[in-house]
Amino acid sequence: MNRRRFLALSAAFACSPALAYADTWSGRALGAEVSVTLSGPRELVHRALAQVPDALEEIEQAFSLYRPTSDLSRLNSTGELNAPNPQMRALIAHADTAHRITGGLFDPTVQPLWRALATGGDVIQARTALGWERVRVSKTRIALQDGQALTFNGIAQGFATDVIRARLRAQGATRALVNIGEQAALGGPFTLGIADPEQGHIGTRTLRDMAIATSSPSVLMLGEAAHILGPREETPLWSTVSIEAPTATMADALSTAAVFMDRETLARLKITAGLHRITLVDTDGNVQTV
Repeated sequence: MNRRRFLALSAAFACSPALAYADTWSGRALGAEVSVTLSGPRELVHRALAQVPDALEEIEQAFSLYRPTSDLSRLNSTGELNAPNPQMRALIAHADTAHRITGGLFDPTVQPLWRALATGGDVIQARTALGWERVRVSKTRIALQDGQALTFNGIAQGFATDVIRARLRAQGATRALVNIGEQAALGGPFTLGIADPEQGHIGTRTLRDMAIATSSPSVLMLGEAAHILGPREETPLWSTVSIEAPTATMADALSTAAVFMDRETLARLKITAGLHRITLVDTDGNVQTV
């Protein structure tokens, strides 16, 4: 599985006349096409963009499901990970927060269920392994219970986006757009288009020091099931959910869980999580905003 949400954003990037230079690095990471566009002094732009591939390699080595040597793959294969690195501990903490504020709808332990649905395996048995609350986490060790496996595909892209944005800021950058499956702006404004898999382009959003993530369950089906899975057999209520938030990490995780939430619950989530805006597309193609 390369993507757990559908995201189609096109960015209009205009270099400020006061800035001398703009450039973009593009490649692949965590199963997505990625790009980092930066404007500023030429030396800063070249130096900062040259460091992006190594930073993404660190993240890939931590969270990739498809790299046998990654920290996540080793955790899933052995059931434990000793001395988790700071990035793993940070992502686990973010996942725990998302799990809590979504009432358990964001749950990285759905990986066995996803695998069973994708391969024709035992779905009933897979469901017995679910439960984020059963994962044991300390500063020195992460331990899974029998049959458990984790996926961070609903949060890792956002986390990576925030990591790159923070590193650019630390190097003195003030204007950048980072797209690693989710998008985050450093400075701005940047104009982005949002799309739904059935309705196509549904509108534009303007980002300034903000992040956006979009989830559409039906873009990939696992038999009769949408590829975004609820831990308690929830059925998606929305064709697309797009969340604007201060961080791409939370926008990513919460847009994944939000496809199962009714409008009233989403209104509470917006306040609890400090979100900027939630854009919804229902199954009839109607666009709503919270």
